Amino acid sequence: MGVWGFNPRYLTGTFLYSLPVEEVLFFVCIPYACVFTYEAVNYLMRWRLSQKHTDLISSLLIGLLFVLGAIHYDQWYTSVTFILLAIFLALHRWVWKSEYLGKFYVAFIFILIPFFIVNGILTGTGIEEQVVWYNDAENLGIRMGTIPVEDTFYGMLLLLMNVSLFEFLQKKKGLVTPS
Repeated sequence: MGVWGFNPRYLTGTFLYSLPVEEVLFFVCIPYACVFTYEAVNYLMRWRLSQKHTDLISSLLIGLLFVLGAIHYDQWYTSVTFILLAIFLALHRWVWKSEYLGKFYVAFIFILIPFFIVNGILTGTGIEEQVVWYNDAENLGIRMGTIPVEDTFYGMLLLLMNVSLFEFLQKKKGLVTPS
């Protein structure tokens, strides 16, 4: 759709359907590493956001993301990412009443450190040509260095989906630790 793409210089040329194998592996390796980081941060760090602060952060994110996604409905990356994350957070906040959302927010702050390093390189920081390109007509055009601001929220959605599955499976097996 021309929202983003990949520089063929950095690809092996192997595709699974229409996705480069590198992108397919991204959807395996990155969520695994981030769920591992989520669990490690929460094991090592006993400080937690209060439910009041978690609810406030969630409500503010839901409102802001939904409004921005609706206003920028003609920019696919912005609208789809922001609205889907707003819906997913709303489900956590009001439907599922997830007790681990505060733990997720704290861990996400730590996950942002490698995110900015790796995503910065992939989007062109310190290399001749970017590995991943973005069509600024399909996003807000706001960059954090070379990274579109939407990538942070796309990453949050991807990771929250994986953490949600992880927490569901933990709860199902009776392995959930108190928040």
